[in-house]
Amino acid sequence: MNTETFGNSIAEVLEAIRFDDVTPVDLGNGCYRRDLPSTAGVRVWVVDISPGGEWPHIDQHDAAGENLYVVSGELIEGDLRFQAGTYVFFKPGSSHRPRSEKGVRLFGFNLAESPSK
Repeated sequence: MNTETFGNSIAEVLEAIRFDDVTPVDLGNGCYRRDLPSTAGVRVWVVDISPGGEWPHIDQHDAAGENLYVVSGELIEGDLRFQAGTYVFFKPGSSHRPRSEKGVRLFGFNLAESPSK
């Protein structure tokens, strides 16, 4: 098996991490976020919402929107319910307040807001 990538070993060009090895940030209301390594300008994260938990504020999105994947559990957005295996794209300029009755783990990313000029 070839583990060389343009003169570098594969171990030098990647970073592998288990979600549960990242210390969660307690956001309140049963919500926890784990920020993952990524390229500058891209925010990658895992969010866990405990059973009965709700995002502590309305989440507003800029011109890039937000992309997430329901890893496990059930996500509730308004009157819609999304089960594990569902990909959800929040369009640019959208806002939402996720919650879960059963608990949910989300994997997602969004473009970091560009600094003001």
